[in-house]
Amino acid sequence: MTQKVLVLFAHPSQHRSEVNQPLFESAKQIDGVTTVDLYAEYPTFNINIDREQQRLVKHDVIIFQFPLYWYSTPAILKEWQDLVLEYSFAYGPDGDALIGKAFFCSLTAGAKADAYHTDGYNHFTIRQLLYPLEQMASLTGMCYLPPFTLFGSRTALEEERIDGHLESWRNLLKRLVAGKVDLDIAAPAEKLNHYLDANPTQKREIK
Repeated sequence: MTQKVLVLFAHPSQHRSEVNQPLFESAKQIDGVTTVDLYAEYPTFNINIDREQQRLVKHDVIIFQFPLYWYSTPAILKEWQDLVLEYSFAYGPDGDALIGKAFFCSLTAGAKADAYHTDGYNHFTIRQLLYPLEQMASLTGMCYLPPFTLFGSRTALEEERIDGHLESWRNLLKRLVAGKVDLDIAAPAEKLNHYLDANPTQKREIK
C-alpha cells in the first residue's frame, strides 16, 4: 500500500544551510513526496489555512523538517500549528481530519549527541525536548514517530557525515512511500535513524 508523504520545511536562513537544504532538495526528487518550503511560500507569515488543511487531508505521512532553534522549531512552524490545526478540524468532537496519519520531525541539532542526555549539556534527550509536538500528534490522533536526527550539524560537512545522512533520508522517504515502515516497531525508538539501522531490509507494511 503506497503512502503520500508531505514534507513541511522551515529554515529561515537557507543560504547558510549545509544540511537541511540538501535534505529538502533530495526530498523533491522522490515520487510520492510533496515538499513545501514554508518560509518561501509565506514570507510574511500570512498562512493560507484552507490550502494547508487540504494538504494535510491528502497525505498519509506528515513531516516537519527544520533545524532545532532554542530547543524548538523555527517560528513559522509554530505559527503554522496555531493557525492550521484548528478546533473541529484537527481536534475536538468533529476534528478527525488527521486521525491515523503518521507524524515525525526531521531535524538537525548543532550540538553533539552526548549533549542531549540527562547528564549532558542540554539536560534532555531530543525526544524529551519534542514532547509538545508528540502531544500535538496525540491530541490530533496521529501516530507519533521519533525524530530523524543529525547531531553535530555544525561540523557535519567537514567531518564528511552529510552524504550518509542524505542516503538514510532518501531510504526512509522511499520506504514510507512504499508503505514499508512498521510504525509499531519504529515508534518506541529514540531516533528514526536507530530504526533504520536495526531494520535495514524490514518489509512489513505500514499500518
